[in-house]
Amino acid sequence: MKIISINAYGGKRTELLLQFLKQHGDVDIFCFQEVYDNAQGKDMVWGVLGSNLNFLGDVKKALLNYNSYYRPHLEDWWGLAIFIKKEIPVFEEGENFVHKFKGHDPEMEPLGHTAKNLQYIKTENNGKPITILNFHGLWNGNGKSDTEDRINQSKKIIEFVKTIKGDFALLGDFNLSPDTESLQMIGRELGCRELIKEYGITSTRTSLYTKPNKFADYVFVSNGIDVIDFKVLPDEISDHTPLLLEI
Repeated sequence: MKIISINAYGGKRTELLLQFLKQHGDVDIFCFQEVYDNAQGKDMVWGVLGSNLNFLGDVKKALLNYNSYYRPHLEDWWGLAIFIKKEIPVFEEGENFVHKFKGHDPEMEPLGHTAKNLQYIKTENNGKPITILNFHGLWNGNGKSDTEDRINQSKKIIEFVKTIKGDFALLGDFNLSPDTESLQMIGRELGCRELIKEYGITSTRTSLYTKPNKFADYVFVSNGIDVIDFKVLPDEISDHTPLLLEI
């Protein structure tokens, strides 16, 4: 099974990203963060910066042989999406909020302080149950260091993942530096592998990202998963690099 996680950059490079998807037709599951769905007139801040407010619809047209699952964390137009090939069974799909709550209105808070959810699908790989979890962590405009909110967010992630039966892969943009307790506690408390560190990855950002901290995206896998390959792909389809996991 091949899985790619990618922060879609609000769809700012949709044309290149769609070409990328076409070139990776052997991928079984795509996990996207920063996904707009019919957001015209709804995003009055980020939407004016070249974003694709119909990104989800464009990807659906490109991935016709995939089933899609969308789980927004800001109203009904901004959030997470998983695409999985139609021949692969999905036994359950859903979400669990790990920061704030579904329907939280961030209007009176600093920019970016939306609620955050953990999207998941339960499927199988080689006849064994596996849960794929897609995540986009809290952004607060003040770097990627530990905060009380981020610690609590990680605690809720851990609490939810511990309820999962069978193996799991947790992927996405965590908005955390690798040395933070918020990140390290996930691997420690779940007793799982964190592949960015294990594979010696030094950056998960493309040249479109010019700030000094080049970490944001991570992949955790349970110990029962046989990792065939893991790598950061060089494609400049976002300010984040696509992460390819083969299990």
